[in-house]
Amino acid sequence: MSRSPCQTARAGGGVRGGVRAWLMLCLGWVGLPVGALAADGLVFDCRPAQAAELPRAMASYLRELGIDRSLVVQTRSADGVLAFTLDTAASDTDTLTLARRARLQIREARVALPTSQGKVRHVKTVSRQEILLALMQHGRQTRFSGAACNIAALREHVALRQNIVAWVDELHWIWPNGGSATWNTALWDKGTPRRLDRLDAALLDAMSHQSRYAIGCYTAAKLGFAQGVLDFYQRVLKSPAQAALVRERLLHDADPLVGIEPAATWAFEADFDPATREHAGKLLSLRHGVPANNFVPGDWAYLLNTDPVSSQETGYEGSNAIYIGRGQFVDFYDDNRHSYTYEEKLDEVYQWRHGVFSRSRDAARAQPLTPADYNRLSATPEQGGLLLDIRLTPFLFGHEVLPPLPKPASAP
Repeated sequence: MSRSPCQTARAGGGVRGGVRAWLMLCLGWVGLPVGALAADGLVFDCRPAQAAELPRAMASYLRELGIDRSLVVQTRSADGVLAFTLDTAASDTDTLTLARRARLQIREARVALPTSQGKVRHVKTVSRQEILLALMQHGRQTRFSGAACNIAALREHVALRQNIVAWVDELHWIWPNGGSATWNTALWDKGTPRRLDRLDAALLDAMSHQSRYAIGCYTAAKLGFAQGVLDFYQRVLKSPAQAALVRERLLHDADPLVGIEPAATWAFEADFDPATREHAGKLLSLRHGVPANNFVPGDWAYLLNTDPVSSQETGYEGSNAIYIGRGQFVDFYDDNRHSYTYEEKLDEVYQWRHGVFSRSRDAARAQPLTPADYNRLSATPEQGGLLLDIRLTPFLFGHEVLPPLPKPASAP
């Protein structure tokens, strides 16, 4: 049970010192004893001057998003590391049901996106409120330090995740079904823009004229992240310097859709080259050991098809999945009412072994799954399941030193 700020002060918990203790009281934080720092949620490892501003700034951000401060536990370790964690049980790592929890009062958002015709379309998408709550849930830690040790970096990261989700929330690309990919040849030479100086236009065309593109889910995921990240810094944040940094990384090897994620993402594959293990991603970093039910909107996850027969079919080796919040995952091809629940996503990959390659056309072949089956399939492949315990997440552009990219193959 959470304690009131007054109980916290009497117990000697929370932030020590006169001014800091007053901040704890006036901001209404729930405090825990010094040294009881949670390993989960948002963690700020800051210099003292930076840390002193965080409680007030965080309270302001929560108020802006309509999040009740009593839902958030603030802890500080003896060495000054500050954490903000959702006031749920330590064993509760589930983010899939956050939007259904009445006490959180999570709402959807409505955002405007540009089209290649210069018009604007409005989409319903995940709220920044839900993204922040998911980041504070138990199960993983998101750490801010150095130049990122401020609420501005957190705000930007949350907004970036929302923009990524907004672009992939409703998609209608064509599934090539083992055949060759199809691109708008006016702008693309297969998966490479014909003119690298028109990268923005090529990406926007792929998002605006989806009927011209037949692509696999791996390429679809990369397109979604490339567009979501570049558009955020160019249009939403209006930061030419950070947009230039994103373009520079995408165009590093003159092939913008190659290497968006770290090479180690695919270390589980039999033909993985160990020499590439340290190769950084252009836009994304890799998280390991994430619980099966823990996804933050804007995460890229992977479900491996462990069936030795159907996994040999091109395109059915596994499924690249982007979590779009509200308990839903992206549906790149509009084959399942625009999105999949977690159970539907597990079911989709599992049923490939029974010849269910289209949920509409092949539905009669599906074998029913029980709750125990879904629980089993939520484990990692090593444990008999389908879901890898990794998540790909966007960098804190402009707030962290990004890892250098490997030399292009053509470089001397």
